[in-house]
Amino acid sequence: MLQTLFIKDYAIIDELTIEFGAGLNVITGETGAGKSILVDSLGLILGERSSTEAIRRGAKKTIVEAVFEIDSFKKIKNILDEEEIETNAELIIRREVNLKGNSRAFANDSPITINKLKEIGAALVDLHGQHEHQSLLYKENHIQLLDEFCGFEKELEEFAEKIKTLESKRSELKKLLRSEKESADKIELYKFQAEEIDAVSPTKGEDEKLENRLKKLENAEYLATITAELYERLYEGEGSTFDSLQSVQTILEKLLSVDGEFKNAAEEFENILTQLGDVSDFLRRYCDSIEIDSEELESARERLSSINLLKKKYGGSVDALISYREKIEKEIESEENLEENINALKEEIKRLGKELGALAANLSKKRKAAAKEVEREVVENLKELGVGHAKFEIRIEPLEAAPDEGGTIPHGGKAYKYTPRGFDAVEFFISTNVGETVKPLAKTASGGEISRVMLALKSVMAKRDKLPLLIFDEIDVGISGQIARKVGRALKNLSAMHQIIAITHLPQIASFGNHHYSVLKIEKEGRTVTAVKKLDDDGRIGEVAKLMSGDKLTETTLNNARELLNLNN
Repeated sequence: MLQTLFIKDYAIIDELTIEFGAGLNVITGETGAGKSILVDSLGLILGERSSTEAIRRGAKKTIVEAVFEIDSFKKIKNILDEEEIETNAELIIRREVNLKGNSRAFANDSPITINKLKEIGAALVDLHGQHEHQSLLYKENHIQLLDEFCGFEKELEEFAEKIKTLESKRSELKKLLRSEKESADKIELYKFQAEEIDAVSPTKGEDEKLENRLKKLENAEYLATITAELYERLYEGEGSTFDSLQSVQTILEKLLSVDGEFKNAAEEFENILTQLGDVSDFLRRYCDSIEIDSEELESARERLSSINLLKKKYGGSVDALISYREKIEKEIESEENLEENINALKEEIKRLGKELGALAANLSKKRKAAAKEVEREVVENLKELGVGHAKFEIRIEPLEAAPDEGGTIPHGGKAYKYTPRGFDAVEFFISTNVGETVKPLAKTASGGEISRVMLALKSVMAKRDKLPLLIFDEIDVGISGQIARKVGRALKNLSAMHQIIAITHLPQIASFGNHHYSVLKIEKEGRTVTAVKKLDDDGRIGEVAKLMSGDKLTETTLNNARELLNLNN
């Protein structure tokens, strides 16, 4: 419930405070006195766009502050808890707009964004001015009004979240398909290169080994001749080095037998002979192992040539070549994984589409059931509001799409376009005259009928609507007399479930108020300002009398006003 509204330096308001009460709060006043300014200032509290033009001349900034009682309103407390804003039984919202166009908003003295202010405002207040009544003229708004009655908050949140997921997956798929197309030529090249490298399959260090092997093969004859010659000279031939050294060993052994000091020399020389024997054995084995193999020589030359060609093309060394092969293998695997990911994503999109189709069908089913109840109750309310022969019909049609049309969801073998509210299109139809068939509300209803249809809808939805405050500006457009009294009675009934603020110029409506406020212009320090006065019983009689007959009050009009007030309260 709105307890207090404080406005400072807004339009022609210098400073005023209004304390509202429970039930029906009626605001009246002469045209131009500033009634619409009150609604506009409340709009600032609800997060509507600000303008420096609204700042009172001579002031530096506009301030609007509202105090709401929220003790039993968990939704608001949850929003504030998310922002880590301290809560109690009251919520104080303040909006400031300065001459530079800067706007600041606060909740319980904690700064909040304008988007968060809008979220809080949407959960606190439903403001219906002439613009909002006219929203009924746009069939795109009808589904939202029906859904308010259905209480689809959780279902619509789930549907909207799945839509986000679906559209995100579709976007991801587009990127992958684009990537697949762009990489097709590149992957084809990688596969060719992989085949070329794999045809040779060089191993680490193989080029060095081949180079060494080629040197041996190319010099095989020379190596065989030289090693054989060395073997002969060192060991096998007549007068070989080994034979000469053996004779030296014999002399050393004789000397050792005479003098023990030759022991070390004799042992070291024996080691020399052993080492010479080892070298000679190596030369013999090496010489015996050499084969002059022209086929192996040619094969080694060809392989080294193949490896060197790959090295030149892919990095300059076998290590770089092997590293490049590993790299393109990953790219090829990535391409194969890309195809798998694309197929998996297509399946997930298909699954999400089916889930959305089922959810949308469930929403549609519930809407159709609720629509019957709304139709019946709106007709009853319209009769009470003076539209005695009203027929009201809610038509719900699926948004069918072509089978090959993209961006749709499936259900029952058909494809449907969708919005965040499902795949239904909803439109209100009405007939207000006997014998007439129903036609689109947007094309047939007059201004007064539009206001009463909105009030009838709000009266129906009040049973489920949890908004604490409803504001009606110009609900009396196009009506008068007995119809106005019925509208007033409907507002009074609605105020049993919500706090109502109604701005009116009709005495029949004003007389139903639990609290009555008069908006007037006064002169203050040489300037015109708007003032708001809460009326007592006598003040209400005078104000209602003015609404009935103008400024010239007579005892008759005063008595008529008393009678009207007594009748309606």
